[in-house]
Amino acid sequence: MAKYCINCAAQMEDNQQFCPSCGSAQTAATTTTTTTTAAPDAKSKMVAGLLGIFLGAWGIHNFYLGNTGRGIAQIIVTIVTCGIGSLWGVIEGILILVGSINTDADGKPLAP
Repeated sequence: MAKYCINCAAQMEDNQQFCPSCGSAQTAATTTTTTTTAAPDAKSKMVAGLLGIFLGAWGIHNFYLGNTGRGIAQIIVTIVTCGIGSLWGVIEGILILVGSINTDADGKPLAP
Protein backbone atom coordinates (compact mmCIF):
# COMPACT_ATOMS: atom_id res chain seq x y z
CA MET A 1 0.00 0.00 0.00
CA ALA A 2 1.16 3.50 -0.75
CA LYS A 3 1.45 6.28 1.78
CA TYR A 4 0.56 9.85 0.82
CA CYS A 5 1.21 13.19 2.50
CA ILE A 6 -2.07 14.71 3.63
CA ASN A 7 -0.65 18.21 3.00
CA CYS A 8 0.46 17.86 -0.65
CA ALA A 9 -0.55 14.27 -1.58
CA ALA A 10 3.02 13.31 -2.54
CA GLN A 11 3.72 9.59 -2.37
CA MET A 12 6.02 8.63 0.50
CA GLU A 13 7.78 5.58 1.87
CA ASP A 14 6.17 3.96 4.91
CA ASN A 15 9.08 4.84 7.21
CA GLN A 16 9.45 8.54 6.26
CA GLN A 17 8.82 11.06 9.03
CA PHE A 18 8.79 14.13 6.75
CA CYS A 19 7.26 14.61 3.31
CA PRO A 20 9.98 14.79 0.61
CA SER A 21 7.92 17.31 -1.42
CA CYS A 22 6.60 19.82 1.10
CA GLY A 23 8.65 18.95 4.20
CA SER A 24 5.69 18.70 6.56
CA ALA A 25 6.01 16.39 9.56
CA GLN A 26 4.02 13.19 9.21
CA THR A 27 2.23 11.37 11.99
CA ALA A 28 -0.19 8.51 11.94
CA ALA A 29 -3.04 11.03 12.09
CA THR A 30 -1.83 13.00 9.06
CA THR A 31 -1.01 10.24 6.60
CA THR A 32 -3.04 7.68 4.77
CA THR A 33 -1.95 4.24 3.63
CA THR A 34 -4.75 3.52 1.19
CA THR A 35 -4.33 4.08 -2.52
CA THR A 36 -7.93 5.21 -3.00
CA THR A 37 -7.80 8.22 -0.69
CA ALA A 38 -7.44 11.45 -2.60
CA ALA A 39 -5.80 14.66 -1.47
CA PRO A 40 -8.03 17.62 -0.55
CA ASP A 41 -7.00 19.38 -3.77
CA ALA A 42 -7.47 16.29 -5.97
CA LYS A 43 -9.29 16.57 -9.28
CA SER A 44 -12.70 14.93 -9.51
CA LYS A 45 -12.97 11.68 -11.46
CA MET A 46 -16.62 12.43 -12.31
CA VAL A 47 -15.85 15.91 -13.67
CA ALA A 48 -12.91 14.65 -15.73
CA GLY A 49 -14.93 11.76 -17.15
CA LEU A 50 -17.92 13.88 -18.10
CA LEU A 51 -15.67 16.52 -19.66
CA GLY A 52 -14.07 13.75 -21.70
CA ILE A 53 -17.40 12.42 -22.92
CA PHE A 54 -19.03 15.76 -23.76
CA LEU A 55 -16.04 17.99 -24.61
CA GLY A 56 -13.37 15.39 -25.30
CA ALA A 57 -12.98 16.44 -28.92
CA TRP A 58 -11.37 19.63 -27.63
CA GLY A 59 -9.28 17.89 -24.97
CA ILE A 60 -10.93 19.81 -22.12
CA HIS A 61 -10.63 16.85 -19.75
CA ASN A 62 -6.88 16.71 -20.36
CA PHE A 63 -6.48 20.42 -19.67
CA TYR A 64 -8.48 19.87 -16.45
CA LEU A 65 -6.13 17.04 -15.43
CA GLY A 66 -3.00 19.04 -16.33
CA ASN A 67 -2.10 17.14 -19.52
CA THR A 68 -1.74 20.23 -21.70
CA GLY A 69 0.24 18.57 -24.48
CA ARG A 70 -2.30 15.78 -24.85
CA GLY A 71 -5.13 18.32 -24.87
CA ILE A 72 -3.50 20.28 -27.70
CA ALA A 73 -2.93 17.04 -29.61
CA GLN A 74 -6.63 16.19 -29.30
CA ILE A 75 -7.62 19.58 -30.72
CA ILE A 76 -5.29 19.09 -33.68
CA VAL A 77 -6.48 15.51 -34.33
CA THR A 78 -10.12 16.60 -34.18
CA ILE A 79 -9.55 19.41 -36.68
CA VAL A 80 -7.38 17.36 -39.07
CA THR A 81 -9.82 14.42 -39.12
CA CYS A 82 -12.89 16.68 -39.52
CA GLY A 83 -14.29 15.51 -36.18
CA ILE A 84 -13.68 11.78 -36.40
CA GLY A 85 -10.81 12.11 -33.92
CA SER A 86 -13.30 13.24 -31.30
CA LEU A 87 -13.85 9.56 -30.45
CA TRP A 88 -10.46 9.70 -28.70
CA GLY A 89 -11.89 12.06 -26.06
CA VAL A 90 -15.08 10.05 -25.61
CA ILE A 91 -13.08 6.86 -25.07
CA GLU A 92 -10.79 8.58 -22.56
CA GLY A 93 -13.83 9.95 -20.72
CA ILE A 94 -15.24 6.45 -20.38
CA LEU A 95 -11.85 5.09 -19.25
CA ILE A 96 -11.69 7.79 -16.56
CA LEU A 97 -15.16 6.91 -15.27
CA VAL A 98 -14.49 3.16 -15.13
CA GLY A 99 -11.17 3.69 -13.34
CA SER A 100 -8.60 2.75 -15.99
CA ILE A 101 -7.27 6.31 -15.87
CA ASN A 102 -7.12 7.28 -12.20
CA THR A 103 -4.38 9.90 -11.79
CA ASP A 104 -3.83 13.47 -12.96
CA ALA A 105 -0.73 14.78 -14.73
CA ASP A 106 1.17 15.03 -11.42
CA GLY A 107 0.40 11.41 -10.53
CA LYS A 108 -2.06 12.33 -7.77
CA PRO A 109 -5.06 10.01 -7.42
CA LEU A 110 -8.39 11.37 -8.65
CA ALA A 111 -11.10 11.98 -6.09
CA PRO A 112 -14.15 9.71 -6.45
